[in-house]
Amino acid sequence: MRIGVIGTGRLGTIHANTLSRHREVGSLILTDTEPARAQELALRLGETAAPGVDEIFKWGVDAVVITTATQAHADLIGRAARSGLPVFCEKPIALDLPGTLQAIAEVEAAGTILQMGFQRRFDTGYTGARDAVLSGRLGRLHTVRAITSDQAPPPAAWLPVSGGLYRDALIHDFDALRWVTGHEVVDVYAAGSDAGPAMFREAGDVDTAAVLLTLDDGTLATATATRLNGAGYDVRMELAGERDQIVVGLDDRTPIASTEPTGPPAADKPWPGFLERFGPAYEAELAAFVEVIRGERPNPCDGREALQALRIAEACEVSRRERRPVRLAEIPGGAATAAG
Repeated sequence: MRIGVIGTGRLGTIHANTLSRHREVGSLILTDTEPARAQELALRLGETAAPGVDEIFKWGVDAVVITTATQAHADLIGRAARSGLPVFCEKPIALDLPGTLQAIAEVEAAGTILQMGFQRRFDTGYTGARDAVLSGRLGRLHTVRAITSDQAPPPAAWLPVSGGLYRDALIHDFDALRWVTGHEVVDVYAAGSDAGPAMFREAGDVDTAAVLLTLDDGTLATATATRLNGAGYDVRMELAGERDQIVVGLDDRTPIASTEPTGPPAADKPWPGFLERFGPAYEAELAAFVEVIRGERPNPCDGREALQALRIAEACEVSRRERRPVRLAEIPGGAATAAG
């Protein structure tokens, strides 16, 4: 199997390393908008570098992995679909609903595969939480609390093209909420604060956000995010039911300390970022993609799943801007069910 990797930045490098070691992957072709970066990685891995995207398709590959800047995702997905190639793409498909729907339409018309990179679906903590919910261990679920906190903000130049805190960061929580609970979000009420560094205000973004979400079975969920959590990278999900309560992401590296005399101390080595926290999950999602290509398992996260997470993020943006609750029915692209 020969796979083309388009984009060799931080995540592209991780994916290329994972695929290069995979027993079912014979070779890789790597390309990047900075050709020297792709060439350096190819030399290090013993793979082939291509001068541009055109060569990926001309030289012939069996599948494509897209880890470029977000604005290129939809066009590359469409091009791969028209070439009949399976695609793994980091989230999101696009930063807007029309671009997302167009790319999905091309994949569905071509009958090809699009697997989206929502890596939390492959994290042992989140899979354990999903199993607990579906088994009935928690009883009737009544409350979910999701947290995503970055230790330090991204570069100022990234903010205007990131899509904002809801689409770039909280979208992972929205996807995980649907997947873990097996239920759809019916309405949201979102607020955001730009009281931190001026670069967020200049980009029209917020550095901290909070959302109240209602699920279709009446479960209430909250999701919060910030770019300014100096203690470390903190991603958790708490699920409370009538019988039991569990938490994802609480371990000896969680950057939180108790004020209780007998509570746990602060972490000696808190998580610094998402690449470290979700390293095994990133490997697992690429291994799953290879299995999907080989027809050994169903697609664990297709374009329609990514669309629903984006719709929730879009509803949050409307809610924050208009200071009102927003029903998901107001956002185009509905009529989907939570992932099985």
